[in-house]
Amino acid sequence: MHRLDFRKCRLHLTPFGNYIHNQSYNGGRTKLHSNLLLGDLSKFGRVEEARQLFDKMPEKDEFTWNTMIVAYSVSGRLADAEKLFRRNPVKNTISWNALISGYCKHGSEDEAFGLFWEMQFDGRRSPNEYSFGSLIRMCASLGLLLRGEQIHGCTVKTGFDLDVGVVNGLLAMYAQCKRISEAEYLFVTTPLGQRNNVTWTSMLTGYSKNGFPYKAIECFRDMTRQGNNSNQFTFPSVLTACASVLARRVGAQVHGCIVKSGFKSNIFVQSALLAMYAKCRDLVTARGLLEGMDVDDVVSWNSMIVECVREGLEEEALSLFGKMHERDMEIDEFTIPSALNCFASSSRIGIEVASSVHCLIVKTGYGAYKPVNNALVDMYAKRGVMDSALKVFEGMVEKDVISWTALVTGNTHNGCYEEALKLFCDMRAGGVSPDQFVTASVLSASAELTLLEFGKQVHGNHIKSGFPPSLSVDNSLVTMYTKCGSLEDADVIFNSMEIRDLITWTALIVGYAKNGKAKESLQSYSLMVASGIRPDYITFIGLLFACSHAGLIEEAERYFDAMRTVYGITPGAEHYACMIDLFGRSGDFDKAEELLNQMEVEPDATVWKAILAASRKHGNIENGERAAKNLMELEPNNAVPYVLLSNMYSAAGRQEEAANVRRLMKSRNISKEPGCSWVEGKGKVDSFMSEDRRHPRMGEIYSKVDEMMLLIKEAGYSPDMSFALHDLDKEGKELGLAYHSEKLAVAFGLLAVPSGAPIRIIKNLRVCGDCHNAMKYISRVYLRHIILRDSNCFHHFRDGKCSCGDYW
Repeated sequence: MHRLDFRKCRLHLTPFGNYIHNQSYNGGRTKLHSNLLLGDLSKFGRVEEARQLFDKMPEKDEFTWNTMIVAYSVSGRLADAEKLFRRNPVKNTISWNALISGYCKHGSEDEAFGLFWEMQFDGRRSPNEYSFGSLIRMCASLGLLLRGEQIHGCTVKTGFDLDVGVVNGLLAMYAQCKRISEAEYLFVTTPLGQRNNVTWTSMLTGYSKNGFPYKAIECFRDMTRQGNNSNQFTFPSVLTACASVLARRVGAQVHGCIVKSGFKSNIFVQSALLAMYAKCRDLVTARGLLEGMDVDDVVSWNSMIVECVREGLEEEALSLFGKMHERDMEIDEFTIPSALNCFASSSRIGIEVASSVHCLIVKTGYGAYKPVNNALVDMYAKRGVMDSALKVFEGMVEKDVISWTALVTGNTHNGCYEEALKLFCDMRAGGVSPDQFVTASVLSASAELTLLEFGKQVHGNHIKSGFPPSLSVDNSLVTMYTKCGSLEDADVIFNSMEIRDLITWTALIVGYAKNGKAKESLQSYSLMVASGIRPDYITFIGLLFACSHAGLIEEAERYFDAMRTVYGITPGAEHYACMIDLFGRSGDFDKAEELLNQMEVEPDATVWKAILAASRKHGNIENGERAAKNLMELEPNNAVPYVLLSNMYSAAGRQEEAANVRRLMKSRNISKEPGCSWVEGKGKVDSFMSEDRRHPRMGEIYSKVDEMMLLIKEAGYSPDMSFALHDLDKEGKELGLAYHSEKLAVAFGLLAVPSGAPIRIIKNLRVCGDCHNAMKYISRVYLRHIILRDSNCFHHFRDGKCSCGDYW
């Protein structure tokens, strides 16, 4: 029997049209040639010509029908494929598989499965390994776990679960759907002799992609020991696993395997190898690989740029970006965000260079890409150019949570806290659910504005969202509650945290210190050190602040010395200010002066403010004059040194000098910042200034103030006239003190805040001594907890006492 040489039967494919029109169909030879030509036309994608030939063929067999159905399926013309399939009088398994495969490749889930079930119900043809393979691959690519499990059940019933190709597909499907245990079970139950390269690679890739890098590396080792050869799919997966755990030595061994196996020139393997070295911080080797690549691969260059930015080598990253542009490489939507991150993370590079990249984005059309715009918003926001950030943001057609987060976080970072909260509300109103990053940022803004109710709402929404515990959110919550004076809530969050870092402990230490809980602050420090966490620059500011506001001189000196001797931290101006404030409060100006002369940094305004405040307290006019003079030079528009010095002169009976200071202040157009107090409640903020009469309930408030002053006088309160305006008579001074903003705010609180709830007041300046004394009496007379935050610290008034111990 002679075998036909089909290669000799192939017809030259140039004159298709002529052949179709001129060919006469006579006998089996013509049918054979027609089928061959139909196959060639389909193979080269000339579907219309194939259909013309198909329609002219008088005799059609299974091959004819299946070839045409496959042609339609492969070209995506699934409706035409199904019409032809329904007309097919000689359907076989290939016919069914051709259409099922077409639907699967184009992600048409319902149609593919509908046809699959129809094939089973038809009964004349049964699914085979190719039917199952197409469906399993679609389930893997679309993440259709339930559908995949159904197909798995069908393979067990039909016995195809023993087919290695089907097993490989199922293994990959489970891994792709993040069901690594099921994938692992299939792998383990597959006999060792039946596992092929695809089996091993599928398992290895599943481990690598699902966060099991060590298992992926072990799988690669076992695969090699069993004599299975790795390929261009195996190597990138194991290299990714090495990179994720910074296993450079293992990665280098894999590199050796790549060289031996001959895959060192494969572009995908080269890219993964470069990414591994770069992520393992071996940028020298990564750079060598990049320069040795035969093809300029954008993915490899992107990896190099990203890791340079991560390592703080922004100039190197920008240099690579420039070289990509010079080589006319196709810069993509992943390259540009990496370049923009250079400007976001480094202030050394001028913003004008960033603007030139922005121009390139517009010219190349990448301004329409959301990831690029998100990176632009983030870059401008981090550089403080909020107008440009907002302009890019508003020009975005589609915004996601990353877009909103970049702008909200930028506003918080640049001190625009109210704008950050407004944007957050707009984001929620737009139906975008916040993530952990924007939540942490909004909580920080709430903390800075002391908006406890708003912060609690954000906290509640975060709990409802169902996000897993987040260290950054928990840290922001501890900070927010301490800065809003709600230490009980801060303690609850702190005690519920499974993981605590330096930021957590420092937030609590500083929070206790600012709320007059020096003992608790120092105890927290001891617990932090005992847990193995080393304090930093900010931690010691909190500690020394706590000591300074509790008069703990010995403890403060011990901590101050430990900074340098134990932890190698050089004290800064803030630390010296706390120590000088401590000595000044105690009246030990000699030690304060000695420390001032020992400062390794130039004394800043904080230091001189501490000296000035201590001088006023103890009536040390000479030191007060020197401190005020230095403050006037450092902060020429600050009214504090003028006001305090004037008050010192007045208290000492030196009225002429006090008047001279006030005249000097006036001649320099310096005005005292008006005192303002506000109370948050029921979703709004009510603010008050001294002798303010703008509030809609002002009649009730003034009546409450009169009642309040009468009751506390009966309880022993006496107005301190040294805090009143000096150009008024006694009665005028007393009335002026009674209508200070703090007293108006607490009167409103007594009217508006439910009994039993704390009255929370925020003051933009330091609380005056008379108001501080009055608050103690009000808390006792009205049996209320009053929390007053001034510009320096919190005052918790309860039962006639203040948490600061009158040492503020």
